[in-house]
Amino acid sequence: MKSGSRFFVVVGLGLGVVAAAVLLLGVLPRMRANAELETRAKTLGHPAVNIAVAQHAAATVDFQLPASIQALQEAPVYARTNGYLGRLLADLGDRVKAGQTLAVIDAPEVDQDLNQGRAALEQARANLALARSNAARWEELGRQQAVSQQEIDEKRSTLTARDADVHAAEASVSRLSQLKQYQTIAAPFDGVISARNIDVGGLVTAGAGGKELFHIAQTETLRVYVNVPQTNIRSVQPGLVAEVLVNEFPGRVFTGKVVRVAGALDPVSRTLLAEVQLPNTQGELLAGMFGQVRFRLPQAEPPLLIPSNAVIARSDGMTVATVAADNTLHFLKVKLGRDFGVQIEILTGLAEGARVVANPSDGLTEGLTVDPIVPPPAKKT
Repeated sequence: MKSGSRFFVVVGLGLGVVAAAVLLLGVLPRMRANAELETRAKTLGHPAVNIAVAQHAAATVDFQLPASIQALQEAPVYARTNGYLGRLLADLGDRVKAGQTLAVIDAPEVDQDLNQGRAALEQARANLALARSNAARWEELGRQQAVSQQEIDEKRSTLTARDADVHAAEASVSRLSQLKQYQTIAAPFDGVISARNIDVGGLVTAGAGGKELFHIAQTETLRVYVNVPQTNIRSVQPGLVAEVLVNEFPGRVFTGKVVRVAGALDPVSRTLLAEVQLPNTQGELLAGMFGQVRFRLPQAEPPLLIPSNAVIARSDGMTVATVAADNTLHFLKVKLGRDFGVQIEILTGLAEGARVVANPSDGLTEGLTVDPIVPPPAKKT
């Protein structure tokens, strides 16, 4: 190639490099800056807002409440006669049957009183027989006009008094015989002994004023008491299945049923006391435990819910900001229902599927065009 042609080629390549450098250093940054300005202008003209869709709640709702687990029935066992504990036949934690002997009381005073009562009864019966014989004899003498009517009446009165003496003696013997039977302490029902407060040789005093000997609890079926909030009392009725959860048994669910509810609300807490009966044939759960009761309540009319931070409190009432299909902003008055914390119930003023602005700012106005930001759908677990 000639030297002149080579010169022109080199000059052409140099001009191309310079032109490319000018394009990269001048035109492209300017284009990028213009694009950013357009984006900023668009953002300033159409503010971005976070939106949420108004939706009905699920057909069933689950909620848990704290509960107290108690025995189906429990009772303290006291002595009905005075004495000393002679034999102890059951101890703490033993499972007993109804009528089973738990202890035997030695009461020599009762035995002596019973013997004395039986002797008094025999004496009363002997006096009655004598009074009856005398009364019959005086009746015969009266028919013969050998004695006065007054003497006959006296013999009749004596017979009546001796008959009353016999009844009184029989009642005394019956009472002492019953006290004799009370020397044997028996279980009132099937259950487990949850407390024993007496030892062999200990002094036993009759009545509730004395020491409690045993405490028995029936735990094959447990009562679980739960206080239901006023908002759910219509759904919690006898027959409803309840799941009982206890921290000491992680992952375990104990299933019972609501058997009865109180007929009135607690005026302080505004809650309804409900009783759940829970089978406990294995004896895993203990009376006195604390647990949680979980209800799965069907909802005939599931409420319409929106985020609680979407509600705007104004002087003329509660309002929500909605985004129409053309992304324009409109304010609607609504009537609120129950507050569930994160979400709140809408009774009137809003339709299902409406797009509401979450946490709206004070700068939003009616008819303003906005840039809605739709949150990503929740991941299914």
